[in-house]
Amino acid sequence: MNAAARPDPVRVAVLGCADIARRRMLPAFAASPDVEITAVAGRDGDRAKELAARFGCRAMTGYDTALADDEVRAVYVPLPAALHATWVERALLAGKHVLAEKPLTLSLAESRALTRLAVERGLALMENVMFVHHAQHDAVRELLADGAIGELRAFQAAFTVPRLDADDIRYRPELGGGALTDTGVYPLRAALHLLAPELEGPELEGPDLEVVGAHLVRGAGFAVDTAGAALLRDARGTTVQLAFGLDHGYRNTYELSGSTGRITVDRAFTPPPDHRPVIRLENRDGARDVVLAPDDQVANTVAAFVAAVRAQAPPDAAILRQARLLDDIRRHATPQEGIER
Repeated sequence: MNAAARPDPVRVAVLGCADIARRRMLPAFAASPDVEITAVAGRDGDRAKELAARFGCRAMTGYDTALADDEVRAVYVPLPAALHATWVERALLAGKHVLAEKPLTLSLAESRALTRLAVERGLALMENVMFVHHAQHDAVRELLADGAIGELRAFQAAFTVPRLDADDIRYRPELGGGALTDTGVYPLRAALHLLAPELEGPELEGPDLEVVGAHLVRGAGFAVDTAGAALLRDARGTTVQLAFGLDHGYRNTYELSGSTGRITVDRAFTPPPDHRPVIRLENRDGARDVVLAPDDQVANTVAAFVAAVRAQAPPDAAILRQARLLDDIRRHATPQEGIER
């Protein structure tokens, strides 16, 4: 008996030649048997040709060219955050499924409009938050469910990176730069992912975390926030402390504290595929390390997007919950500018 025929690969075009497309997503698309890279589209035709040649696909000049191509079934949008709303909307109106870099847009209103459009058109719209597809967070959820640290009392998370080149797009306000937009999404999404997993489902909006206070710092000489912190809580009284920044020593971690112990995860958001995650568990029985098998969150993200496209799945509820909280953090923030570093 012949095995069931494998579905045709999802034909994807990449809009732009961003570094994350070059280093992470294009290699992952190329490695997937369920994806066919159809084209790389760029404003700069020469850059698009160079990148397309590396991956054996067509080069296109202009993003609209890819959206008008009938061979393209889906697009990946790694453009600066300020351009997401425009090009995601155009892609959906052109009948393309969309994988967009995080955050989906710079406001709840824009994200809500796009998720509604995707539902109306029966198109997959996925935000490229890759770490939620890594198995180490499922293991943490299992420990919490098993009562390994008792009742959850507090969650702390931080993602900070050293200063980048001065002309990096993360420092350009007109492109949606800033620490909250760039590194702040990670700890915030981790809080949603771990503290309220039962809220992830077909409902697009609903109760979750509440912002109590926030603080954003614009370092001297910068036009965007380069550091920040936020304090949140949930209905159970769990305290959530988040830190993020673009001018710091590197931190990439979260910790859950309970009534009888705590769980710590380092390299929480960007582990390489060969990394063996270590979950540190400390409770009344002592301290031990839970060592896990390596996992490839980039490949897992590609697989999740393919599945969403084939199922014409509605957008994840976490997209709008995250967008609402980002808006709330901005409203609560007490800005502090011109701090000398």
